[in-house]
Amino acid sequence: MKVLKFGGTSVGSPERMKRLLDIIDPAQRQIVVLSAVSGTTNSLVQIGQAYLTGDKNKAAALISELKNQYNIFIKELFTKQEFLEQGKEIIDYHFGLLSNFSNDLFTSIEEKIILAQGELLSTTLYYVYLKEIGVPSVLLPALDFMKIDEDNEPIVDYITAHITPLLNKYPDNNLFITQGYICRNSFGEVDNLRRGGSDYTASLIGAGIRSDEVQIWTDIDGMHNNDPRIVKGTQPIAQLSFDEAAELAYFGAKILHPQSVFPAQKYKIPVRLLNTMDPKAQGTLITNTSEKDKIKSIAAKDGITAIKIQSSRMLLAHGFLRRVFEVFERYKTSIDMITTSEVAVSLTIDDTTHLDDITAALLAFGTLDIDREQTIICVVGDFGAEKHGYAARVLEAIKHIPIRMISYGGSDHNMSLLIQTTDKVEILRSLHNRLF
Repeated sequence: MKVLKFGGTSVGSPERMKRLLDIIDPAQRQIVVLSAVSGTTNSLVQIGQAYLTGDKNKAAALISELKNQYNIFIKELFTKQEFLEQGKEIIDYHFGLLSNFSNDLFTSIEEKIILAQGELLSTTLYYVYLKEIGVPSVLLPALDFMKIDEDNEPIVDYITAHITPLLNKYPDNNLFITQGYICRNSFGEVDNLRRGGSDYTASLIGAGIRSDEVQIWTDIDGMHNNDPRIVKGTQPIAQLSFDEAAELAYFGAKILHPQSVFPAQKYKIPVRLLNTMDPKAQGTLITNTSEKDKIKSIAAKDGITAIKIQSSRMLLAHGFLRRVFEVFERYKTSIDMITTSEVAVSLTIDDTTHLDDITAALLAFGTLDIDREQTIICVVGDFGAEKHGYAARVLEAIKHIPIRMISYGGSDHNMSLLIQTTDKVEILRSLHNRLF
């Protein structure tokens, strides 16, 4: 059984939603995971923010605008009056729910319920469309089997235990439709897997049912060897290992949610990245194996802040780094890169929410230098300890660009460079020209 996930652009219009059957084979047993229609989640975020700030009039206006878009959507999606009426009922129900929040105390719990409506709308409308054209399918509510624990980590065993009987209930059905992104938390409340979480849903379902393959369908033909928005002549990568894909996803490759490969990796389930707009394109296959002796791709992550802590007390002192890391743990701020010397440590963060508090705490250790508007450039490939020459090729390609930090050796698959964001375009193009 395969799991196929389609992103927001893949269901972004009635025409695209209809064309999913060019890819989905109703004769093959599979689970189809859908994101919200493109643009919907952003609108729902705005509605939730309006309620949180007490601006009910703004919320009502945003709800009305989005509802109008969906009323237009269903007129193009359905051709028979019976199913158009069903579409209207679905829209009235979900937007009635959104409007009713104006009568209640609004908290983050209600906000998450609002965010869940996008996937509930897209999947229900697609299920009704399949009924209209006579394609049998089953609508599986993700809230019945997708759950996270008190640490917001998905529970694969729970998913297996709850989705298996749902699938077994319909032995003669091949096509199952479910929502990406949404789940229940440890209290049973509606929650989510964070933005981009539909990829994660597909991988978790794949792990839960021990799927033959997980397919992530987007609007680009696989993961490219550089950013095609900046660099000309990029090419899709035919094959990546899970570790390489995770590095690229974390450091800026937008096609894949950074966490989404881990459940599939644990259970050795192949993941394919494919293009809804060009289904015949080869795309990218992600497995446990890696092509050796090759640099695969380059990615860039913006919005980085570098912090340098310099202290003579660090010299020959045990426990110094532990105390530094405890500061970041206290403020739940993750570290991307780190380099050390005898009397200094430099590290980077991408979340500056608690930067003032972190800065105040770190001043107890020594002097600080803080550089904002930095970018991490990640070069992914075969960088094992026994390899030689690859790092030299990377550095030779960018010898005319100042480098703030270098991280090498922490992974067999990654060499990371910290630069000023103003140099990003130049460094991506220089690396591409010399490495590929």
